[in-house]
Amino acid sequence: MGRGKIVIERIDNSTSRQVTFSKRRNGLLKKAKELAILCDAELGLMIFSSTGKLYEFSSTSMKSVIERYSKAKEERHQLLNPASEVKFWQREAAILRQQLQDLQENHRKLMGEELNGLGIEDLQKLENQLEMSLRVVRKKKEQILTEEIQELNRKGNLIHQENIELYKKVKLIQQENMELYKKAYSTRDPSTANENGFLPYSFTLTRELHVPIQLQLSQTTPNLQTPARESEPR
Repeated sequence: MGRGKIVIERIDNSTSRQVTFSKRRNGLLKKAKELAILCDAELGLMIFSSTGKLYEFSSTSMKSVIERYSKAKEERHQLLNPASEVKFWQREAAILRQQLQDLQENHRKLMGEELNGLGIEDLQKLENQLEMSLRVVRKKKEQILTEEIQELNRKGNLIHQENIELYKKVKLIQQENMELYKKAYSTRDPSTANENGFLPYSFTLTRELHVPIQLQLSQTTPNLQTPARESEPR
């Protein structure tokens, strides 16, 4: 048989009340810990027993949870009042305008503008910031160029391998043509076959295929003027 429904009311027996308090307190603390971990929630739990003993749990610190609660409660109370709500949004707009002004001023300084009011120390900080930004930009550029060069080398190796395979196929076809020629004209005079154009086609590849082609940039040389031909005697 299943458990009967428990009536939610004060337990008169002190021993039973203490046992129930201990069990439900531990279960409540366990659920609070699971909620904080699973849902990334910030929470604080305080329990006072009938004897005045304190039991507490907080995901961060109880002081920060209480301060956050007080601030949120105050803001919610202010939002309920139309006049307070207007002041709240005016204060937020003023903060955003100040942040925008600071960003614009910092941008102008980075561009080398409005530097008259800066001292040696401020200029040194600005110079260090620019040098650090420049190093980051150069590092990123070098990374992109390196990746592009690696990709081009990979494609060049693939094309080189394809050229080698094509060369092998050409040599194979050449050998097959030579075999067919020997079978067809084995009894004929080679000099006569040559006059009638019966020799098979031949292929000559002068470039070494197993060495990748290296591309280099060279400076252009000025065109040399051809010396004038001496006039022939009449």
